[in-house]
Amino acid sequence: MSATIIDGKKVAKDITEALRQEVEALKAKGVVPGLAVVLVGENPASKKYVSSKEKTCESLGIKSLGNKIPENTTQEELMKLIDNLNNDPKVHGILVQLPLPKHLNEKEVMHAISAAKDVDGFGPDSLGRLVLDEPGFLPCTPHGCMKLLESYGVDPKGKHAVVVGRSVIVGKPIALLLLRQHATVTICHSRTPDLKETCLKADILCAAVGKAEMIKGDWIKEGAAVIDIGINVKEDGKLVGDVEFEKAKERAGFITPVPGGVGPMTIAMLMYNTVEAAKATVK
Repeated sequence: MSATIIDGKKVAKDITEALRQEVEALKAKGVVPGLAVVLVGENPASKKYVSSKEKTCESLGIKSLGNKIPENTTQEELMKLIDNLNNDPKVHGILVQLPLPKHLNEKEVMHAISAAKDVDGFGPDSLGRLVLDEPGFLPCTPHGCMKLLESYGVDPKGKHAVVVGRSVIVGKPIALLLLRQHATVTICHSRTPDLKETCLKADILCAAVGKAEMIKGDWIKEGAAVIDIGINVKEDGKLVGDVEFEKAKERAGFITPVPGGVGPMTIAMLMYNTVEAAKATVK
């Protein structure tokens, strides 16, 4: 048996096509959705991500308002920029590309973004609403993962879901979203004993640990749905996930590839949040 490969590019395209119509409807009402992206410094991976986001904005008719600022920007200067963007009516969503240079306080920056413009879903208001099961912006990558499961007919209800990784950006939010869909959720991390045994119990396995091919093929339960959120560059330059894909796909029922799985969904859900933020301003 070989797994069904979950095509993130196709699912993302379907979502963005639907958004294009919503953008046109907003423009007819005089509202042009605007996304402000803040990039501090010259991190090559960050520059690549920002470029992808800008291209997607352009293709959908969303105004991309780039703010590329130098590496040596001070905390005070960055906070002033965030304040200006919070007060700019042309800006509906604000995204600060992470990671920031070491001398800047990421948490302080995330807390400063207006809750109404927190399209990344990382601020305390957005995350609090997620915990409380209230409407709000969902973090883009976890939301994208849930959309992939939904698109391929994988219902978390009554399933045992295992999340490997406990970051605020991915691990914790995806665990909460799986709980919201009535899964029984186990969160694992670097101090979890018998990680292999826990993974083998997973009907849905979400890997978000950031270590190349750490989760081996024989850790996968027969027929499980595997969502690989990791993006790692090997010494030969090849991009791989956190899961040993070639062996895992022989046991899994569904599996996301890297690249082409979760990655495109992150950008699609960012566009979704930006359009939702713009819609909220229409009287």
